[in-house]
Amino acid sequence: MASILQKLLRLFSSLLFHLIPLLVFSVHVLSSASPPAVQTEVAEADSLLRWKASLDNQSQYFLSSWNTTAGRPCNWFGIHCNEAGSVSNISLTDSGLEGTLQSFSFPSFPNLVKLNLSNNSFHGNIPSHIGNLSKLKILDFSVNEISGSIPQEIGMLNSLTYIDLSDNFLTGTIPASIGNLTALPILYIQRNQLSGFLPQELGMLKFVTEIFFSENSLTGIIPISIGNLTNLWALYLDSNQLSGSIPQEIGMLRSLTELALSHNNLTGPIPTSIGNLTTLSYLYLTDNQLSNSLPREIGKLTKLTRLFLEMNDLSGTLPLEMNNFTLLEVFIIYSNRFTGQLPQDICIGGGLKSFAIHENDFTGPIPRSLRNCSRLLRLHLEANQLTGNISEDFGRYPQLNFMDLSDNKFYGELSWKWEGFGNLSTLKILNNNISGTIPADIGMAAQLHLLDLSSNHLEGKIPKELGKLTLFVLSLDDNELSGGIPEEIGLLSDLERLNLAANNLSGAIPKQLGDCSKLLLLNLSKNKLAESIPLELGNLRSLESLDLSQNLLIAEIPPQLGELQRLETLNLSHNLLSGSIPTTFDDYLSSLTVVNISYNDLQGPIPHNKAFQQAPFEALQNNRGLCGNNTRLKACASVAIDKTIRKRGSKLVAVIVIPTVCSLFLFIVLVGGFFLLRQRIRNRKAKSEEGPSGEDIYAMWGRDKDMQYENIVKATEEFNPKYCIGEGAYGIIYKAVLPTGRVVAVKKLHQSPNGEMTDFKAFKSDICALINIRHRNIVKLHGFCSHPKLSFLVYEFIERGSLRNILSNEEQAVELAWFRRLNVVKGIANALTYMHHDCSPSIIHRDISSNNVLLDSEFEAHVSDFGTARILMPDSSNWTSLAGTFGYSAPELAYTMIVNEKYDVYSFGVVTLEILMGRHPGDFISSLSQMDQYTLLKDVIDQRLPTPQNKAAEGVIHIAQLALACLSANPQSRPTMKQVSSSLINKWHPLTKPFSEVNLGEIFFFQGGVSS
Repeated sequence: MASILQKLLRLFSSLLFHLIPLLVFSVHVLSSASPPAVQTEVAEADSLLRWKASLDNQSQYFLSSWNTTAGRPCNWFGIHCNEAGSVSNISLTDSGLEGTLQSFSFPSFPNLVKLNLSNNSFHGNIPSHIGNLSKLKILDFSVNEISGSIPQEIGMLNSLTYIDLSDNFLTGTIPASIGNLTALPILYIQRNQLSGFLPQELGMLKFVTEIFFSENSLTGIIPISIGNLTNLWALYLDSNQLSGSIPQEIGMLRSLTELALSHNNLTGPIPTSIGNLTTLSYLYLTDNQLSNSLPREIGKLTKLTRLFLEMNDLSGTLPLEMNNFTLLEVFIIYSNRFTGQLPQDICIGGGLKSFAIHENDFTGPIPRSLRNCSRLLRLHLEANQLTGNISEDFGRYPQLNFMDLSDNKFYGELSWKWEGFGNLSTLKILNNNISGTIPADIGMAAQLHLLDLSSNHLEGKIPKELGKLTLFVLSLDDNELSGGIPEEIGLLSDLERLNLAANNLSGAIPKQLGDCSKLLLLNLSKNKLAESIPLELGNLRSLESLDLSQNLLIAEIPPQLGELQRLETLNLSHNLLSGSIPTTFDDYLSSLTVVNISYNDLQGPIPHNKAFQQAPFEALQNNRGLCGNNTRLKACASVAIDKTIRKRGSKLVAVIVIPTVCSLFLFIVLVGGFFLLRQRIRNRKAKSEEGPSGEDIYAMWGRDKDMQYENIVKATEEFNPKYCIGEGAYGIIYKAVLPTGRVVAVKKLHQSPNGEMTDFKAFKSDICALINIRHRNIVKLHGFCSHPKLSFLVYEFIERGSLRNILSNEEQAVELAWFRRLNVVKGIANALTYMHHDCSPSIIHRDISSNNVLLDSEFEAHVSDFGTARILMPDSSNWTSLAGTFGYSAPELAYTMIVNEKYDVYSFGVVTLEILMGRHPGDFISSLSQMDQYTLLKDVIDQRLPTPQNKAAEGVIHIAQLALACLSANPQSRPTMKQVSSSLINKWHPLTKPFSEVNLGEIFFFQGGVSS
């Protein structure tokens, strides 16, 4: 009874604490205002304070001025009042607020005109009583975490002129009541999870000028009532699941300047009425199922600057009326079935920057106007049947970054003025009829990173001037090149792929190739290379594929090749190699899967690794005398005891051999007894933790009862390779469809050499913690199973796969547009913030890389692979073995083995740069301090995407600043992930100059940390 009285007393005291200031405030107001105004002010103040009290604790800091001692609410932060003293404007954007709207009393604000809560962390749904704000004109809840459906009552706000609910988690349909908002000009609901049909009532919004419904899951057809929106100038319905045809009524939108219907399931032809949109500047129809030929009426769109028709089923010839596009800047029509010749004056205006017509069936010459397009940035002509003289039909392109002319019928020589290609990064002309030599002055194209001239008729020597470039890829295979491989190729320290196969190259393989330490692929096959394999090739520790076949190489295989631990494919066939295969191949080539050493003069035992023991006969045939554990080879004979040793007499045998044998026998007995005893103890322990199959299985699952051991094994057919979807450093990943139809990813862990798990008890504790993790940006771990022969982890299945694979695939990388990339960065940051700051004890991932970030069907990021994660106990010294992925590890691991949260922060910085650049930043990180700080940011970011504009540009600059702060060499100078996440929640800072003029020096200015 006493405790109850104490609680009541504390409650009474608390009420007095809050009520007395309010009463004082009320008296103050009563003495200075008329009765109706007094009642309104008191009600508004009381409602605001009650709402503030419902918000999370950290929100109290931002709203510290909200108290009665500060006077009337009109003086409070983010609150503005009308002349009568009633609250008319609540603007709390970018205020770090967390909480819900459930305690916000909308009826208490009858005079509210503007409500802006954007860029905070509000969650929960939008209350239906928002309909009481009858005078509301501006409603902005964008960039929060609001869920649930849009209430029908929003249609009661018929004074609205601006709605922005974008970048939330709203579900359900767009309410039909939205048609009541007949005065509304601006409607933004993009990047949510809305579904269902577009309501016919949209056609009632007769004053609307902008509709943005992009990146939802809307279905059904585009309603014909859309034609009523005659004031509309921007219509964005892209990235949904809309079907049916584009209605003819679209042509009634004569004020339209931007039309985006990309990434839907639209079918049928492009309507002829589109020619009525004579003010149209942007037309986005990408990635649908549109068919038939383009209507001639499209030529009436003379103000068009951007045209995107790629990835459809359009056919026929391009209308000659397209020559009217004098303002055109972007012309993207690839992956269709267009035929015939290209309009010759498509670049007559001289403003064309991007021209992509690849993967069609165009014939004839390139447009003559293309020769004078000096502003070109990207040129995609590949995979057509275009003809022409390459040395005469192309002009000088000082701004050109990407050029692909592959798989056409171009001829002529590479007699360009290469000083006019100062920005060219990628040049691909493979599979044409190019002849002549590779000009030495190609070395003047200083920015060239990828050069592919394969499958042509080039002759002469490989110019040594290529060594001046910073090439990542060099492919000159399938030509008629002769002479030796220049030593200067070894200067290409960033080279990742070198293919010189199928030429007439001779001489020795230069040992300087061993300096190309980043090489992943080296193919010198089908040449006339002689002498021995240089041992320096053993320095290529990143090499995954080595092909030296069909040459004239002699002598023995250097043992240094056995140190190529990442090598997966090795082909040394059809040479003159002799001797035995080095024993180093037994020790290190654990990644090797494909091998071919046929047609040499090799002898002796083959290595004991899987690639050799399972190699087909064709991969080993025609050697002198190979033997070993392969069904296609003879077993190696046992080594006989030398006869001379046996003749040394029985006394030596008695003195040396017999005691040795006896000692060995005694040792075996003792060790055998020890292991037998330990096995019995282990068996007893395993029986106490017997798993679902009744064997020696230890299993731990979450709440998912359908994930039994037997179901996993059955679904993968005992881990049949046909279900394999990937392989990491810690195991092989399989896709499994459970009996319930549920799809999961199963990671079968590599066993340790002794088949045991070190510190199983600690690992078991880690698994317990990880199973209980609940976060939208972390791949859910469903369970774990351990068995003496088999251990595996079961994760949720993420559809699109790894970020690394998406960035390395050009088509998918383009689909991962700037806003999606910014969202991926935000997702990774949210996941790490949760692990570092919200889990108790904290979790450090220790292997954040683009391979361990998975993207779902909506391009949402999910952090995966906790194979190296450790639970950090408070006050413990967190010593660890060297872990993580090469290229993502923090520099402090070189001098300390202590890992804390700042290790993950560094890796996050690397991945963020990789997302911006479209590839691993490599030496870009280490060279930052020496780099010219006036290097433009636009030249560093992924050139496969259009230059970011407006908000996207601001976002790119912002996350570039964050990435560089995270990459500080001093761990203490790096921000925490909580600081990073907080910074990402806020809106980007407005640009003070065009994005194209922002340089790295300005980014460096912010490289010192992030304020919380």
